[in-house]
Amino acid sequence: MGDTIRTEQLTKDFGSVVALDRLDVAIGEGVTGLVGANGAGKSTLIKILLGLLAPTSGGATVLGHDIATEGAAIRGLVGYMPEHDCLPSDVSASDFVVHLAQMSGLPRHAARERTADVLRHVGLGEERYRPMGGYSTGMKQRAKLAQALVHDPRLVLLDEPTNGLDPAAREEMLHLIQRIGADFGIAALVTSHLLGELERVSDHVVVLDGGRLLRASATTDFLHTTGTLLVEVIGDHGAQDLMGNALAAAGLPCRPRGHVIAVEATASSAEQDVHDLIRDTACALGVGLVRIQVDHRRIEDVFREGEEHVIHA
Repeated sequence: MGDTIRTEQLTKDFGSVVALDRLDVAIGEGVTGLVGANGAGKSTLIKILLGLLAPTSGGATVLGHDIATEGAAIRGLVGYMPEHDCLPSDVSASDFVVHLAQMSGLPRHAARERTADVLRHVGLGEERYRPMGGYSTGMKQRAKLAQALVHDPRLVLLDEPTNGLDPAAREEMLHLIQRIGADFGIAALVTSHLLGELERVSDHVVVLDGGRLLRASATTDFLHTTGTLLVEVIGDHGAQDLMGNALAAAGLPCRPRGHVIAVEATASSAEQDVHDLIRDTACALGVGLVRIQVDHRRIEDVFREGEEHVIHA
């Protein structure tokens, strides 16, 4: 299976700002997270891939089609969920999604069947005949997701799909995105500035910074262990300081990190030996030990390192 998206030296210069700077990236099947701070170039990339913006230079293909000459073919194969609210307030979700399904080429009867199915899938089955102006933000986001899926696309582009959602609605949306890739086999490119979300739902991650590619790899490659153990004890900062000082005196480099102690395992120590030393130290001090947890490197660490590199370059 080839790449769903490939860019080559893709550049978009607005004059006052370079939104994309010679971007070379290949995106495959599954769910890919496109991460970066606001202004990193995420939405610009999506609009160029859809043919809504012309690049300044460079090129790209989507599902094997050239963005410069085959925009209509791309839009027929791709579903798009825009970031901003674009729903007509006096139209029901059912009528809206049926209309867009027909615009995508489905006959009216098939459009109605597909609309009923996809609205049930996103959790709007019982609300589908209500005008969307009365919807909550979470319901509006699900309606936008439904219209992106109704014509059974091979790829969906989801621009900030959890934007404005409360924690419960965010969890529901993330679950739906996981199902798109895992249960329905539709490739998805999901943008977000909330890094932790993408770790949870993405098979691959592309990190942009100032329109440049910082890194692209499988999500698991980001989340490797760091050689650091996180130790939490019962009590206030006094108990934490007592434990940290004792571990340092025992030869384990450590430092406070919020309400936990980050302990660096030495290269000469086996992991179990370090666990035993932490346990024995807590017992000797009479300090209650809540947990010893392996620290994992996160996407945020990669992004932070990239920012530091730019600052010091």
